[in-house]
Amino acid sequence: MKCNLIKSSFLTLIALFATTQMAVAQERVEALVDGYMIMESQVKQQLGSRPDTPANHRKALEATIDDYLVQKAIKESGVQINYRTVNQAIENIASQNGITYGQLLDALDYQGISLNQYRQQIAHQMMMAQVRQVSIGKSIQVSPQNVQILAEQMLNDEAQKGKLKKSTAKQYRVSHILIKTNPILNDQQAKQKLQQIVADIKSGKMTFAQAATKNSKDYVSAIDGGDLGWNFPQAYDPRFAQRITSTPIGKISEPFQSKFGWHILKVTETRLKDTTKEVYLQEAYKHLFDEQAQEASQDWIKALRKKAQIEYVKRK
Repeated sequence: MKCNLIKSSFLTLIALFATTQMAVAQERVEALVDGYMIMESQVKQQLGSRPDTPANHRKALEATIDDYLVQKAIKESGVQINYRTVNQAIENIASQNGITYGQLLDALDYQGISLNQYRQQIAHQMMMAQVRQVSIGKSIQVSPQNVQILAEQMLNDEAQKGKLKKSTAKQYRVSHILIKTNPILNDQQAKQKLQQIVADIKSGKMTFAQAATKNSKDYVSAIDGGDLGWNFPQAYDPRFAQRITSTPIGKISEPFQSKFGWHILKVTETRLKDTTKEVYLQEAYKHLFDEQAQEASQDWIKALRKKAQIEYVKRK
């Protein structure tokens, strides 16, 4: 009897497993979104009580895809909301509506919404706004070729109208000496070494170029006596750029640190460079970027779809 009971239970489990497997096998894939399978059951859940007509089914499928892309964007963005910021936003909402914080809480309570629920709603809205901006930014692709074409067109049009905006900017020719820290040379020692080099140059023991060739760890410029050639300050690390613009021509700067190590520098020459073309290139890029951003911001789901790989599985 016991044997028969065990056998019966075993057969029941087999039948249940077979039924489950059949159900899984009958579950149809409707689409692939970046490799993720959108299943028929998900589409039917989205469809709800609406008739499963081809038009309704397609709308439900697209809505399911959109939901997945939004959730994927949220996960990938890594956006985190500080609840101190949320609380400040709630206080601002009360202020903008001309009511006190307590009156806002009373209004929420009257609508059956707890403060914690309201915080969650505001946090979600703030998170979605940030994710939206990130997604739009990633979807924008400005072609350098299109920038070049538009810039030339803008420049020629302005020239023909006599409205060409001439622009110049100061370029600097700079020499520097770089000392990098290591396990046996700390920041203080690197700074002291540069101070000694400056003292040796000022005393006439060596020239700046000789000191750079002998000591600089920027081996490319060291070959040329530390000469970095002509460039705009913004081409360098911000701290390096600040020292360039604040150091008089021919003077040696105090030792300073950048992300590359410790430096001293000397500005050897300056000149005004015609940057008219560069200005028009920047304007053209901004125009094309803003144009795409405006289009993408009208429907950020389109921005998500633009960078997603969506494959539809044909229904049999």
